[in-house]
Amino acid sequence: MINRRSFVGATALLNITVASAATRPAVTMHRSPTCGCCGAWAAYIRRAGFPVKIINETDLAPIKSRAGVPDPLQSCHTAFIEGYVIEGHVPVEAIEKLLAEQPSVKGIAVPEMPTGSPGMEVPGAKPEPFKVMAFKQGGTSEVFMDYPNGFGSLR
Repeated sequence: MINRRSFVGATALLNITVASAATRPAVTMHRSPTCGCCGAWAAYIRRAGFPVKIINETDLAPIKSRAGVPDPLQSCHTAFIEGYVIEGHVPVEAIEKLLAEQPSVKGIAVPEMPTGSPGMEVPGAKPEPFKVMAFKQGGTSEVFMDYPNGFGSLR
């Protein structure tokens, strides 16, 4: 049997959880309508509490070009959040770090589509190491976060 104190405490915790999820900024993702891994990444981001608007595109090259994503850092989808570009299968931790620190970069990217990165999980497959790269206007880039043993192995 639940008592009044437990009920009030549980209700307060629920309200805090709902409020924090509601304060996550919106993500707008451009993707090919036939790409399944893009949908898996969007579902992953939604589970973390970010509202996601998906825009299906037949040609992503103009989106990536206007966003300033350097060719070597391009992946299968391009997203935007609070003025930043998120390219590819970027983990939530990297997005949270970007939003918290607000570095003077154009965006962050996980180049290509590494197995085991968010949205690229393959049952039974060993996750590939990958880096989240930060890029600036003009194309310069540097390591933003390193996953030497794949997703879940932050260094």
